[in-house]
Amino acid sequence: MRTTLTEMLATRPVLLADGATGTNYFAAGLASGEPPEFWNVDRPEEVVGLHQRFVDAGADIILTNTFGCNPHRLKLHNAQDRTYELARRAAELARSVADAAPRPVVVGGSVGPTGELFEPMGSLTRDAAIASFTRELEGLRDGGADVAWIETMSSPEEANAAASAAIAVGLPYVLTYSFDTAGRTMMGLLPKAAADSVADQPVAPLAIGANCGVGAPDILVTLVQMRGSAVPLITKGNCGVPHFEGTEVVYSGTPQLMARYARLAIDAGARIVGGCCGTTPEHLAAMRAAIDAHVRGEQPTVEGIIEAVGPLTNAVPSENTDRPARRSRR
Repeated sequence: MRTTLTEMLATRPVLLADGATGTNYFAAGLASGEPPEFWNVDRPEEVVGLHQRFVDAGADIILTNTFGCNPHRLKLHNAQDRTYELARRAAELARSVADAAPRPVVVGGSVGPTGELFEPMGSLTRDAAIASFTRELEGLRDGGADVAWIETMSSPEEANAAASAAIAVGLPYVLTYSFDTAGRTMMGLLPKAAADSVADQPVAPLAIGANCGVGAPDILVTLVQMRGSAVPLITKGNCGVPHFEGTEVVYSGTPQLMARYARLAIDAGARIVGGCCGTTPEHLAAMRAAIDAHVRGEQPTVEGIIEAVGPLTNAVPSENTDRPARRSRR
């Protein structure tokens, strides 16, 4: 029952994307420093199992286990030559789950940043970035991904290079940034400027938005700031805020909090809602129920977001200055 993201956006008011990959793998035994992408070959049953649990929880979109599957990241493990192999296998695993589902499920090919800085701050060139992303995206395409899911970007130049690579290999794409530094990306990009980073592309993204960041309240504020976009909006927020319990990183979000987050995301204009770090299938099931029962209401205010899902970690950025505005409080 294969479909496209375009078709689903045209026929459904709100889509549910899946939850976390890495943090769920850590719970399943992934060792610190071990590339999750190796599990596509070494432990495919774990990869398929997580995809299946997300589909069973109600996900309309599942992302491949390829966030770091580009040569620049894989070279840290002497595996840069395995980029295509690992990306293709990841897409095949996700495709097998989507194809067996009793309803349409889209496979998004996860494309994360290279981990390098663009010139002149670093040594990464546009040509090198495009070549890196192209190899990964060729594997994702050949393995059956429906759309390139470019995520957790901070550099407009890198996001643009990834979009160019997606277009070159013939995949539609979406783009999400991580606004985790005083309401901006690490490279200083404001939410309203996200679409400008791919405005010169011959093919526009199917959707644009934010993922990861520092918690549900902050990403909802980001979403409000992106409202008015010419393309559908995505929000894929972390499950609360991380903290240490002994040596273990634990995310504070409950299924109830993520359900409230999903309802507020719809009110803020999101067409695709999902979870990022810390989001389990149990959280996602609560989000599915919330989405299905919710009738879109008024756009939430910053004060309303704080009241519903907790205080902001970062201050709300000001668009008129280089400094963030004062932090909102209860």
